[in-house]
Amino acid sequence: MQKKIPRKIVDGVLLLDKPLGLSSNQALQRIKWLLKAKKAGHTGNLDPLASGVLPLCFGEATKFASQGLDADKVYVTRIQLGETRDTGDAEGQVVERFVLPDLNAKYIQQVLQSFLGKQQQVPPMYSALKYQGQKLYELARAGKSVERPPRDITLHQLELLEFTSDSLTIQVHCSKGTYIRVLGEDLARALGSGGYLASLRRTRSGDIGDDSLVTLPQLEAAFEQQGEAGILQYLQPVDYLIQQLQKVQVNAEDAERLLHGQAVKLLDAPGAIGENVRLYTSDEHFLGMAQLQQDPVKDWLLQPVKMQNTASD
Repeated sequence: MQKKIPRKIVDGVLLLDKPLGLSSNQALQRIKWLLKAKKAGHTGNLDPLASGVLPLCFGEATKFASQGLDADKVYVTRIQLGETRDTGDAEGQVVERFVLPDLNAKYIQQVLQSFLGKQQQVPPMYSALKYQGQKLYELARAGKSVERPPRDITLHQLELLEFTSDSLTIQVHCSKGTYIRVLGEDLARALGSGGYLASLRRTRSGDIGDDSLVTLPQLEAAFEQQGEAGILQYLQPVDYLIQQLQKVQVNAEDAERLLHGQAVKLLDAPGAIGENVRLYTSDEHFLGMAQLQQDPVKDWLLQPVKMQNTASD
């Protein structure tokens, strides 16, 4: 019988540059195993074909992973024109071939501009979304297709970086939930051809850019040299993903109430009703996240949303 490896409490955020060839979960599990961490999660799936920004949350930081999931994303992608593939990317089988369009920068820019704004997008069959408990890509591999409800997305910016006679490279600034593979297919169709994603890199997630990342080989080398401490040196604090929120400090009595799920009154409002804020004690100890509210007599309240488990400190 294999001996069970004891798991440790690890709290913080690791800014991983996800490599090609691994799923987000495979990359997460590899680092979780090296750290022997009890609890871990990531903040937005990247396909094996894609690389780039993938914040990994450990322990208490997993409570705030939704801030990364909900954040806008920026991608750089190359769309190959002239054929479609069943997966919408370079890993798939050719479905149909097309005559290449006669491209010029002005026309491409016009097409890109026509895609901007709020819209609905139907998720692809080759995705990790579930239908009746089964992942869509599993159904797709079995030759099945099911109806997928459209999602509300926003395309904030589409910038043409370069183009050739059979491809274009663009930078995409979009809302959460946007499938770049679907966008690539739609853009190719609008240009008078078919297309698929030849490459994809996430360069930004919220405020996190790809200039602040650590690679898997770097982490594995650090582990070889220093063990778990080699990886822990790259760990960001638990509150890293909510640094954009307004900061509020509370006294010891209010901190205790908040940690027990009780709302506390504020003399002044540091923001608007419904906004989330990050909470700290007077000596800068991070407590968690709360929402600004008002009670019937118009007193400002801090309503705890997600608080740290102080037992793990």
